[in-house]
Amino acid sequence: MFTNPEQNILHLGIKEGMQVADFGAGTGFYSKAVSMKVGYTGKVYAIEVQKNLVKKLESEIKQWGITNIECIWGDIERRGGTKLSDESMDRVIISNVLFQAEDKIGLISEARRILKKDGEVLLIEWSESFGGMGPKEENIVKENMAKELFEKKGFKFVEKISTSAHHYGIIFKYESR
Repeated sequence: MFTNPEQNILHLGIKEGMQVADFGAGTGFYSKAVSMKVGYTGKVYAIEVQKNLVKKLESEIKQWGITNIECIWGDIERRGGTKLSDESMDRVIISNVLFQAEDKIGLISEARRILKKDGEVLLIEWSESFGGMGPKEENIVKENMAKELFEKKGFKFVEKISTSAHHYGIIFKYESR
């Protein structure tokens, strides 16, 4: 029913030493998976707007013994809201948060701001609402709309990835400043 972070990130070519931002990190499923790929010389920035989830994730990463995840209480929809430097990230992961964003263009702009040249975004999003799971039908961001939003902000479609029966996955690249 839900997507598999370990499988989805394989499409991003994440290597030892990379810097990766996890937008709307929640309970850290993607952050944890990415932390294993970037290794001791890389860093994962788990950005979450809900303070209670930040605290919970901070506690859990201590229990897991992971030292390369930094939790940030931040607003991914606002310029500078991630508290990360311009052009500092190799990859950005946006999983199941675009449908919740009030300012979708603001979110995409913040991803663009922090990405290095040729940086990539992995977008995982609900493709439907079903059986009380997922967003309400009116909040779903259809795949073609997601492509339009990212392309408006200068991203190039790279590939669609297989995720789950109720999600779609797209990789975008930001090539120029």
